[in-house]
Amino acid sequence: MAKGPQKYPGASTAYWYGRKYPGSRMESNTGVLHTTEGWTVPSYGGGASAPNLTALPDIKGRWLRWYQHFDIDRSSRALVNRSGGVETNTLNALQVELVGTCDERHAKTWSGKRAGVDYLFWPDAPDWALAELGKFVRWCHDTHGIKMSSPLTWKPYNKGQRGGSYGANGVRLSGSQWLNFYGWCGHQHVPENVHGDPGDIDMARVLAHARGTADDSGSGDGVAGTYTVKKGDTLSSIARAYDTTWQYLAGANGLCPPYLIHPGDKIKLPS
Repeated sequence: MAKGPQKYPGASTAYWYGRKYPGSRMESNTGVLHTTEGWTVPSYGGGASAPNLTALPDIKGRWLRWYQHFDIDRSSRALVNRSGGVETNTLNALQVELVGTCDERHAKTWSGKRAGVDYLFWPDAPDWALAELGKFVRWCHDTHGIKMSSPLTWKPYNKGQRGGSYGANGVRLSGSQWLNFYGWCGHQHVPENVHGDPGDIDMARVLAHARGTADDSGSGDGVAGTYTVKKGDTLSSIARAYDTTWQYLAGANGLCPPYLIHPGDKIKLPS
């Protein structure tokens, strides 16, 4: 147990809860991403519902400020953890909260604040934020062996709507699947939980940064062709057809909100 370094380099321990809630020893081999649904580092009930780390975007500085609450190989408290169940908190899960939101209602504005200026809407996170998260994913791989992979579907939040990531969403793992899963997932994938965060964050791009394969255009693992837009097409429909994400296509093609495409446009496709 606890085979690698237990503090992420540069992380602040200003909100350290390891003494109040010492937790259980474990060997982290799965990473779970959350979003805080807020603008600042939460109080987490004095640590009662805290993850291992929180990442606070410094939007002007274009970097993530990390706060560590528990050691890497100590159980944290951000997941439902039913006694006698899969014991998600205490088994193997390194938990990370990303300050910001995945709720589409706040994709542009939120109580007078602006996305990308005052807070991050993580499904549309700028590439610098995904690159910063990728650095952390790489460090977790190099020091603790957490796989740089995520063979899962990341669904948009759409709370209360059909097809959203909240509740029984079709991508939540069963107990047995969880016991055999290694890599990175979201709160939306964890059994015995109902939350749908962090929505459809561009995890493919995060992993590309982690592996060092991200190109400079904001796309993922390279471009291998084009698609001619037809009437009725959307970025989402094209992404589904080519097994990628609309965020990838938007980045690869230099598209900006509201991400309009028109018949005859040439869309670069991923390899």
